[in-house]
Amino acid sequence: MKTAMITGLPGGIGLATAVKFLDEGYIVCGMGRRAPEDFGDASFVLERENFRYFRGDVASHEDRLAFLEYALSINGSIDVLVNVAGIAPRVRADLLEMTEESYDTVMATNTKATMFLTQAVANRMKENEAVNGIRGYICNTSSLSAYAVSVNRGEYCISKAGVSMVTSLFAERLAEFGIPVNEVRPGIIETNMTAKVKEKYDGLIAGGLLPMARWGQPEDIAAGIYALCSGALPYVTGQSLDVDGGFHIRKL
Repeated sequence: MKTAMITGLPGGIGLATAVKFLDEGYIVCGMGRRAPEDFGDASFVLERENFRYFRGDVASHEDRLAFLEYALSINGSIDVLVNVAGIAPRVRADLLEMTEESYDTVMATNTKATMFLTQAVANRMKENEAVNGIRGYICNTSSLSAYAVSVNRGEYCISKAGVSMVTSLFAERLAEFGIPVNEVRPGIIETNMTAKVKEKYDGLIAGGLLPMARWGQPEDIAAGIYALCSGALPYVTGQSLDVDGGFHIRKL
């Protein structure tokens, strides 16, 4: 049975991704900061037979390494890593008012943690026995904010642009080991992160912002992540999959 490490539990995208991999027969080792008793409506995942949970902060070097060792103890190897964990700025401040503290906090979770958890897992994953030339899959979760500017959350945009470069760097470095590295770029997804601006995006979607005129759901992102890690696309690496209802399409 294959093992997938997934960060960002029990958030909407992390949860949906964990459920998708569980449904496909994987052992899933999830990581998040929340205590299991605080999962609320997401607590059902804790009852899944092949789900394991590690409580920790992905921004912590020690917690990242402990998460990896915990995941390895389950089945001896890691077949898939999905970096989902991400945070928005606590305060949406204009670019001219953004603080260094906010920048450092967002970058630590969104970009630095993705970089160094990927590094740690890749160094173990490259020792896996290759099956049809593949030793494992890595998928990062970026955002449309990697290329679409929002001047009231510049640190978030920079962090997600950084994730895209992390994807490209590791795709190049790990190709020789048979480890494809790709990313999914979510669009406007209905999660706790976007709940505070729901009215704003309801209006934009109704006004024609998206060719597919609806909110994206966490399950939409999970489907994209799984497609990139399932073995269906073994000759694809360094790719960004826009799961955004067509937001990325330029039109006149």
